[in-house]
Amino acid sequence: MTKRHKTAKQLFSYPLYWAECYGVSPFLPTTREEMDALGWDSCDVIIVSGDAYVDHPSFGMAVLGRLLEAQGYRVGIIDQPDWRNTDDFMRLGRPNLYFGVTAGNMDSLINRYTADLKVRNDDAYTPYGVGGKRPDRAVIVYSQRCKEAFHDVPVMIGGIEASLRRIAQYDYWSDEVRRSVLIDSTADILLYGNAERAMIEVTHQMAMGKTLDELTDIRGTTIVRNAPPGGYTEIDSTRVDWPGKVDQIYSPYEYIPEGKCQTKDEDESDVMPIRVIPAPLRRGEKLDPEKTYIRLPSFEKVSKDPVLYAHTSRILHLESNPHNARALIQKHGKKEIWVNPPPIPLETPEMDGVFDLPYARVPHPKYKKARIPAYDMIKTSINIMRGCFGGCTFCSITEHEGRVIQSRSHESILKEIEDIKDKVPGFTGHISDLGGPTSNMYTLNCNDDEVQASCRKLSCVYPTICSNLNTDHSPTTQLYRKTRAVEGIHTVSIASGLRYDLAVEDPEYVRELVTHHVGGLLKIAPEHSEEGTLSKMMKPGMGTYDRFKRMFDKYSKEAGKKQHLIPYFIAAHPGSSDEDMLNLAVWLKTNDFKPDQVQTFYPSPMSLATAMYHSGKNPLKPVTYKSEDVYTPKDAKQRTVQKGFLRYHDPSNWQALRDSLIKMGRPDLIGHGDNKLVPAEEKDRQVRRRPQKAKPGQATGASHTSNRPTMEKNAAAEKARRKNNNGGVTATPTKRRKTKVKSRQQ
Repeated sequence: MTKRHKTAKQLFSYPLYWAECYGVSPFLPTTREEMDALGWDSCDVIIVSGDAYVDHPSFGMAVLGRLLEAQGYRVGIIDQPDWRNTDDFMRLGRPNLYFGVTAGNMDSLINRYTADLKVRNDDAYTPYGVGGKRPDRAVIVYSQRCKEAFHDVPVMIGGIEASLRRIAQYDYWSDEVRRSVLIDSTADILLYGNAERAMIEVTHQMAMGKTLDELTDIRGTTIVRNAPPGGYTEIDSTRVDWPGKVDQIYSPYEYIPEGKCQTKDEDESDVMPIRVIPAPLRRGEKLDPEKTYIRLPSFEKVSKDPVLYAHTSRILHLESNPHNARALIQKHGKKEIWVNPPPIPLETPEMDGVFDLPYARVPHPKYKKARIPAYDMIKTSINIMRGCFGGCTFCSITEHEGRVIQSRSHESILKEIEDIKDKVPGFTGHISDLGGPTSNMYTLNCNDDEVQASCRKLSCVYPTICSNLNTDHSPTTQLYRKTRAVEGIHTVSIASGLRYDLAVEDPEYVRELVTHHVGGLLKIAPEHSEEGTLSKMMKPGMGTYDRFKRMFDKYSKEAGKKQHLIPYFIAAHPGSSDEDMLNLAVWLKTNDFKPDQVQTFYPSPMSLATAMYHSGKNPLKPVTYKSEDVYTPKDAKQRTVQKGFLRYHDPSNWQALRDSLIKMGRPDLIGHGDNKLVPAEEKDRQVRRRPQKAKPGQATGASHTSNRPTMEKNAAAEKARRKNNNGGVTATPTKRRKTKVKSRQQ
């Protein structure tokens, strides 16, 4: 079979830059004093990051910094600078090539605010976990400060915050569609996804004297243009309501025969003709993807029209396969945002090379004994793969890392275990994780290169597992056995998310996992129980969960272990009604789950679920003004109630749930018993009747002095009657009243 995969230059095949003579730094310098100790007069590249500097392959600044160092460049780090002035941005001097700016391992807004937009008090990527050490929208702020410090030095932005904002995107925090971050940051180029290939190519090209204006076609980059490049075919996808008969459209940049209206900008006199094809006519056209781009609706349009926004989101996701994706273009005012196709995934030897770089595996010494929570979590964990083909609509992993799985070799992973043993202080022999975006997609990819090269599916496992997908977990099972056999290793845990719909396809893997790598509890993420909501998440139904649970229980019993599954769920997801959450709560109680940690849907930039949240449309299908509507709970009170259904057992949620159940016509779920969701409202168990003035001779329970003789007489008669009726057993009135109240409450 002929391979149709795109190829790329091998990551470590470039000639080394002259500064490689300085060798490897114990840590990349963060001060002028450290630069002087290394004998450097300047840095070639300076990376600015919102995270504390931890020299570990789980931290982006360390990966890219060490990779550039391996290419021969001198790289400095400005970590968590004071953004209120330019002083910190000048502390390493002027970089010879460019500033590389990232918000850090997390989006700065997600890092700072909860899904309910409450300010978090902590930051796991900061010494002592202190919050507020990075600004909101850190990429924009850092980039602008770099420009202020050295206005003529190019600025490259990247990392997940920039990656998910490469085109116009809905911003949950301001409740509006914002421009591409490349425009707002005033940066010169944006790198999206795992950026090793793009960064190495851009850096070497700049070192050879080229300017960023000349680097227009590097995969994985986004740039600003004045006009589209000549010689291309444009697929015009700016509308969703094309008329039945579509005539050919003239491009403003195309040569128009004499006699027809034409205008030409002086700056575009050398632009080659562009052929424009309306999106409805593109089918059947054999177009060269290398010379084709798709025109998205402009920022001005999508910022005012949510339906066009959902349409744009669908196009972006359909153009995510690096082997067939075409460039995208989106007008922002008079400028054009040009998104080159995604980078070609790294091959296994390249992945090994990236993770085999000489990381110190500890925080920079300047932090002394300060605890950095994120480092504590991952210091003995190992990334074995990248990417995710699950396509969960609420997750941004696919938009950032892509759907093609990139895996390391067993040898590289075992070598990293030896590095951990040698370099991590106080290592006890426990590897805390072997995983990545998921724990069990290692080496899993399409069986057919030709099929993969042409595929545009949003998920390889939804609605069912693709017949072309390799689901053989044996390389992972063998890896687990090898790691357990390493001398000095007594425990290997699996903490990354498990795709149980894939795991059930390989019972031997489930047996290995359950027998040796579950420490009593295994976290998995069904996310919901109702098909309507699951279809908007692109997650499997509960039948798959039940199948996995049976396997889990069986192998736990065979191993002689008492182990439990801990399922995760999301409230207020697009498509989730109150009835859906009620049914999920009933499922939780029926299965005796009382979740402690639950989450409300968080509309992260660029995800498909965020497009649903903003637009009320379903971008999993072609979008029109009459296409499927998607209901999304947005009101803060309703989101709180939906979250409360997940914690039905928490007394603080009971009153809100009672009110909701009554409104939903389900008061039958209020009360005591296994078939009830929340208890009835608590009343004083001592029933107190309002005092009444008794008539002479009337027996009452009123304590009125004028009736005392009558009360005593009647009480004695009542006591005698009860004694006769109960066979001599006397029950006090108080006891009887309590019994009545108890019975009524039941």
